[in-house]
Formats: sequence, C-alpha cells, structure tokens
Amino acid sequence: MSKLRLGQVDYVNCLPVYTAIEEGTVPLGAEIFKGHPTELNARFLAGELDITPISSIEYARNAGQCLILPDLSISADGRVMSILLFSKIPVTELEGKTVCLPSSSATSVVLLKILLEHYYQVGVTYVTTEPDLDKMLAAGDAALLIGDDAMRAAVKLRELNNSRLYVADLGEAWKEFTGEAMVYAVWVIHRDFAVQHPEKVAEAVKALQASRDWGLSNLDHLIEVGHRRSPQFSAEYLQEYYATIKHSLDENYRRALNCYYDYGYKSGLIPERVKLAVWGETSEDSKYTRKSGEGKKAKS
Repeated sequence: MSKLRLGQVDYVNCLPVYTAIEEGTVPLGAEIFKGHPTELNARFLAGELDITPISSIEYARNAGQCLILPDLSISADGRVMSILLFSKIPVTELEGKTVCLPSSSATSVVLLKILLEHYYQVGVTYVTTEPDLDKMLAAGDAALLIGDDAMRAAVKLRELNNSRLYVADLGEAWKEFTGEAMVYAVWVIHRDFAVQHPEKVAEAVKALQASRDWGLSNLDHLIEVGHRRSPQFSAEYLQEYYATIKHSLDENYRRALNCYYDYGYKSGLIPERVKLAVWGETSEDSKYTRKSGEGKKAKS
C-alpha cells in the first residue's frame, strides 16, 4: 500500500509527538499533512487522512466512523496556556455581548459555549471570524483564540504590559467548574482502515507513542525546535508550556473526556452521549490486532 497519510496540528503543542518522526529518530513510513484543527478534521472526515489528531468534539460527532488510538491526546489538567478568551470586560459581565470565535477551532468553541452557559451563566451572541485578536475585538466584546495564535497574543500583551484586557484560560476555568482535566484532541483512525491494515495501525501507534516519549525525554531539543519555529516564544516560555500540556490518555483523562461530552450533550452541542472506542480494546477490532502481533505492544 502507499504511505500512511498522517495529520499533524501545525502548532507547537504537537511537536512532542512528531519531532522524532520528522527527524527520523523514530522511523515511520508516513506522509505528514499539517494544518489547523478544523482543516485536519475536514480532511480526515473526507477520507484524505488515515490517522490524525482530531478535535475531541469532532470525535463525538463522528464516533461511528473512527477509533481512538490508545494513550495519545492533547490535554491539560487545569491551566492550558493556549486556549484563551480575551475580553474587554469581565467574563461574568458578557451577558448580551458579542463573542468572536476562531474559524480554526472546534473543541474549544464548544468548551467556551459550555462554560458560558453553565459556569459563567451568561448569554452571548457568537460570530465566527479569522483568528486575529485586533480584528476580533473590533467586531466584538471578547475573542477566543487557540494554539499558537492564543500564545502569540498572550506573549504580545505581556510584552506591551497591556492590562486593559481580561484573559481567561479555559482549561483553568473548566478545572474550577468540574474538577476535571480537559482533553482537546485525540488521535483517530478510520474504522475501515483499522480492519484492512491492522499491521500498519500497530506500527503507527508504536511510532507515535515512541516519538512522544522521545520528545518528552529530550525537552531541551524540543524547546530549541519550538523556538526556531516560533521565535517569539522564549525557551523559558516553551519549557513552561511543555510542562503544562499532556499527551497521554489514561483513565483520568478518559473520565475527563466523558465529562466534557456529557456537558456537550446537555447543551445540545452533540446529538447523543458518546462511548469511547479505543483501537485494540473494542470487540470488532481485537481479532485483527491479535493477528498483527503488535496490538498488545502498542497498547498502554
């Protein structure tokens, strides 16, 4: 078969999982496609990617089409640093105001809607725009930014010593509201592909996990790569960030993901409650992973 088509979120938060693969330290026969979360979501659902990190909310909306790869996620237990709401007034005073949402996000948009409804208890009008803070705040009273866009805006405000904006870290707000961590993205594979190419899936799971472990064991190199990619992020800032975000999916993070889905269902943002189907753990694919001889090795 042709090379595996692998998606990569084009933010520094994915560098821990991909750097060793991109540099050849961990071998994987794959063609990598980079993009913002919503781009990767669309390409995966259109059948243009075999494996990709997908916004957590899009897994919930398309759970019948895909399986979650084990022990891989983009998560944080509280403060996340890269999912930020910038507001001209305190969040609790946004009733009746306009909030601008980025076109690059899915999970964080739903997270914000849940928090505004259930935690802050304010009703707002939403407008979707390109992720540009100045333009967003010209069009509305608050603006949600994610990933590198959020981090660049936060760094710029810090450098300008700008205290006129209120900045809410949504990971921190979610933790205060629910007591849970937050899972922003999971790695997924098409169910049909998993059935047809079990050995290829096992190889990819093993490589992605090994690349992540290598990255987290070589943080100085990871920080150097991140700083070259985004010079506005200092080594100290990236060190703090990589100590904040997580890339595993243990039982605590699975519980947190289910909590997020429960609130998404309560708010009418997903049509039904979701069960997590993890590759190697479901009855429909277990016989294929056993055949490959790699499934047990790949599971965490």
